[in-house]
Amino acid sequence: MNEVKEKDVVLSIALEMLRLNDHLEQPLEIYLTRYSDTFISLSDRTKLAKALKADLFVSLHCNHAKAPDAKGIEVYVSKVTSQFARDAIWMAFELQAAFKERLGFESRGVKFGDFQVLRETNGQHPSVLLELGFLSNLDEHAYLSNNRSSIAIARVILMTIMKY
Repeated sequence: MNEVKEKDVVLSIALEMLRLNDHLEQPLEIYLTRYSDTFISLSDRTKLAKALKADLFVSLHCNHAKAPDAKGIEVYVSKVTSQFARDAIWMAFELQAAFKERLGFESRGVKFGDFQVLRETNGQHPSVLLELGFLSNLDEHAYLSNNRSSIAIARVILMTIMKY
C-alpha cells in the first residue's frame, strides 16, 4: 500500500477548507494550527485556540487499526461535561450525519474521549475530534489519498460548521 501519512491527508483537507471558505459570500474566520508540513505540539494547538478565543475547535485525524476491515468515521467530544458540552455534542452528531448523508461514509458513532486536545479546550469552547476514516483500510486509504476527496470532505466539514 502506498504510504500516505495522516498529517498530509488532514493538512490537505484543512487547506481545502480555507480555499473553499475564501469563495463564500460570507466567509468564516478560520485559523489553522498549521499551514504547512510543520510539527505543532498538541499543547500549542490548544493554546492557539484559547488565545484566538475560538468559537469552535475541530481537530482532524485519520484512524488506523490492526484489523484491515475496520472502517468508518468517528466523532469524539470530551467525556468531561462543561458549559460547551451540548454544542460540542450537537456538532459531533451533525458532522457524522453529514458525512453519512452527503458522502456515504459509515458512521462508527459519536463517542466520548479523553484526548488531550479535547481535555485542554473543553472549558473554552465546543470542541470535536474527527476521525475521518481508516488509512489501514484499503478502500478508505484510496479515498482519503485522493485530492478530489479532500475537496468533498472539506466541503462537508465547512457546510456543517456554517450551520453552527
